[in-house]
Amino acid sequence: MRQQKSFENENHKGILYLVPTPIGNLEDMSFRAIRILKEAAVIAAEDTRNTKKLCNYFEIETPVVSYHEHNKDSSGEKLLEKLKSGEKVALVSDAGMPAISDPGYDIIVMAIKENIAVVPLPGANAALTSLIASGLPPQPFYFYGFLNRQRKEKKNELELLKKQPATIILYESPHRLKETLVLINEVLGNRKIVLCRELTKKFEEFIRGTVEEAIDWCKSGEVRGEFCLILEGGNEAVSEELPWWEGMSVEEHVSHYIATENLASKDAIKKAAKDRGLSKRDIYREYHIE
Repeated sequence: MRQQKSFENENHKGILYLVPTPIGNLEDMSFRAIRILKEAAVIAAEDTRNTKKLCNYFEIETPVVSYHEHNKDSSGEKLLEKLKSGEKVALVSDAGMPAISDPGYDIIVMAIKENIAVVPLPGANAALTSLIASGLPPQPFYFYGFLNRQRKEKKNELELLKKQPATIILYESPHRLKETLVLINEVLGNRKIVLCRELTKKFEEFIRGTVEEAIDWCKSGEVRGEFCLILEGGNEAVSEELPWWEGMSVEEHVSHYIATENLASKDAIKKAAKDRGLSKRDIYREYHIE
């Protein structure tokens, strides 16, 4: 076990700050987030162009370096060296929470492995912002994020989500939205769904209805901007189906194998014991007593 005391000796040690950025409206930037970005030695950003615009708006002069999916190994090592030398690093995403559907997770793991404090700041998040306004049950919820881009893999992922009883949160790009909705309807059925777009911006929109209605909306609606999908959970039980022999007595269980597979009693007892997770001795004793 490792115990992190986030602010113990904070002036004399490296800290990796996870700083949320606005998902649309710049007024959602917190005072603390601005202060941390100003005080950090460096800001690690998924897209330096977007982050520099944010910095210019809030008059933040801290150097911005690139940290994204394609350079996370080399850039991560450089950031780690800064942290180990006692510098403060602020990790940001293009919009919203770092490490949610972006490469921030990797540098977090590296920092924890080196016993460097990882300090999160609260702030904007598209998934929860969409969920609480959706009108679907806000808890429990299951955040999945982006589905695979390939149709076959996407279908397999939806099959896994089919029996999820919690409200499901997905992200999707505008040019894949209709295809994804069609596949959701095919695999999960015509459930309630809310399409959320342009969150916190002037043209913020919530499209509430069923999956089939959402597919129809895609034909004539304005499919622009990143979407957050809030999907009704499944009504099917999550638990596995009962075993075929449930309800049988031990004698009936053993007799079934003798009759259907033409097994000797000792072999049938062995199979029944394996099915039930019991010892052969227990099955033998019960079978012959009965």
